[in-house]
Amino acid sequence: MIANIFTNDWGWLIVLVVIVVLFGGSRIPELMRNLGRGKREFEKGLRGEDEDDELRREREREAEIRRRVEEEMRREGH
Repeated sequence: MIANIFTNDWGWLIVLVVIVVLFGGSRIPELMRNLGRGKREFEKGLRGEDEDDELRREREREAEIRRRVEEEMRREGH
C-alpha cells in the first residue's frame, strides 16, 4: 500500500503537505540547501577531494585567467 502512494500525484501531494506541516514552510529551503551541501560533500569524498584540492584548482584557474589577460594586453600594446 505504501508503494502505491507514490504512483500518482495525490500521493506526492499528501507527502508534501505532511512535510510542510512537520517542518514549516520557512524551514524547507534551509533543509533543501543543507541536503544539497551534503550531497556535494559526499561526492567530493567519493572522488577523494578535499577543500585544499578545490582551493588549489581555483587558484590555478585564476592564474590562467590572469596570464591570458596579460598576454592579450601585451598583444594589444597596453
